[in-house]
Amino acid sequence: MRIDLNQQKMAMYGVTTQDAQTVTEMAIGGKAASQLYEGVEHFDIRVRFPEQFRKNADDIGNLLVPTIRGTQVPLKEISHISAETGPCLIFRDDHQRYSAVKFSVRGRDMGSAVAEAQQKVNAAIHLKKGYTMMWQGDFENEQRASKRLRQVVPISLLLIFILLYSMFGNVKDAGLVFLNIPFAIVGGIAALLITHTNFSISAGIGFIALFGICILTGVLLIGAFKERLDRWVHQPGALTRSIREGVRAYVRPVLMTALMDILGLLPAAVSTGIGSESSRPLARVVIGGLIFATAFSLLVFPLIFQLAYRKVDLREEQA
Repeated sequence: MRIDLNQQKMAMYGVTTQDAQTVTEMAIGGKAASQLYEGVEHFDIRVRFPEQFRKNADDIGNLLVPTIRGTQVPLKEISHISAETGPCLIFRDDHQRYSAVKFSVRGRDMGSAVAEAQQKVNAAIHLKKGYTMMWQGDFENEQRASKRLRQVVPISLLLIFILLYSMFGNVKDAGLVFLNIPFAIVGGIAALLITHTNFSISAGIGFIALFGICILTGVLLIGAFKERLDRWVHQPGALTRSIREGVRAYVRPVLMTALMDILGLLPAAVSTGIGSESSRPLARVVIGGLIFATAFSLLVFPLIFQLAYRKVDLREEQA
């Protein structure tokens, strides 16, 4: 409802702009006249015309506005009242007007959905000069988090490698332990594909957590192998024996650690309640990665270690 005051007619009838706007505001929208206190809370007591006096343009036009002469004049005599189609509220951001078009994404990842929407919108809509279009909201937050994640993951991997190098004192052992990470990544990706879960920031954080668990398993096994290898280095078949005894000694701790993590995250992986969309991808990534990484650590990693330290057996055979 648009009310345009006519300044010439207002001057002729002796109506001030303030009086006309005050009557209009009080009659249609209501105006706070006092406050009601209930304990620490307080509420406005608003004065407003009954609905039967403001249902349509004709009723609003019959509202009486006081004049400076003490008389009253209908609002329709000093204004033009019309109904127009348009926004009921005008939003502003950065000193500019804007209108928001909102939509939600379900059944697919937000990145691909917004990318497809951008492609279709750019092909169908051509803005006039002076207009701009921005994609904001959760998509903008995800883009910002993804950018930060692309910085955090390489830094995390580099720090892990530096810590491994400082622990073992050589690149070979640090690299061997680092081999657990690719298998963990494969397991996490396989879990997302099998469960039809879209990759998200939560899943990315799950991969980072998975790296630490897998590195811990590798450190335990390679420490067990080297400890026994140093003990039996001068005996025939020391390398094979060291690997066999190391796996036998640590298979239970490795399986218990993995099983504890899997069982602990299983409720989150299968949950469907409120908030599960953020915890479910993380849990599924960790569970899938642990299954693959544990199998690799106990079955494949000892063979790789034997291949990397095969020169120990060769030296003993030559001796």
